[in-house]
Amino acid sequence: MSVSPVRNSPPAPAETVVGATVQYVIDTLTMRIVSQEYGADERLPSERQLAQDLGVARNTVREALDQLELRGMIRRRAGSGSFVTYDANGASESVAPVAAETGPLQLQVVRGILEPEMVRLAIVSMPPRQIEALGQTLSQMEAVQTDAGAFVRLEEEFHRQIAAGTGNPLLIACYNLVIDARRQSFRAAMYRRHLTPNRIAAYQRGYNALFNAIAARDIEEATEFMKLSLIEDQKLLMQED
Repeated sequence: MSVSPVRNSPPAPAETVVGATVQYVIDTLTMRIVSQEYGADERLPSERQLAQDLGVARNTVREALDQLELRGMIRRRAGSGSFVTYDANGASESVAPVAAETGPLQLQVVRGILEPEMVRLAIVSMPPRQIEALGQTLSQMEAVQTDAGAFVRLEEEFHRQIAAGTGNPLLIACYNLVIDARRQSFRAAMYRRHLTPNRIAAYQRGYNALFNAIAARDIEEATEFMKLSLIEDQKLLMQED
């Protein structure tokens, strides 16, 4: 399954490995931004408020905000706070040159190389808080019935959290390019035609099974899901030819 382009932002730089508590804050805030609980241009709660809300130290929140700014999801203004720059309804063209030059079949080849190994490494490395945050994103996905755009935004976040769960900054950086390539206009058009309510429901069942496999640390089941989802995407691409 693939993700449609949905926002205007610079390609995310290579991420540093962060602690489990910082990653929990990153995942929680990212989910709130992607689901538009915090909308574009909206000011985030203060560091103090976020620390109280999430039960963490303020320096943990500050480090998480630094990472979100590096990803282009927020902008921090001295004396004013942090503002959402993620635009869920923005133009769909990728802005990373290499991603913009990547064709649909080339993207599928790279996904086939990365995603099965990515989920295997995530299962080995993800701490319970990251798995919990992944489950929260799944809950958001399962609440979607007909909005294809909302579903693919959350699907993107689900995959990004798996990549982050590997704890491997080079793999994370590579997968950021994959996500950027997924945002090309051909994917948006494809999903408008093919992501029906029935297909959304089928994907939701599949992602529920994937999450259960990750939570159970079942590498074989999770990697098999990734391979099958790539086959389904390949079928959609063939229908577009």
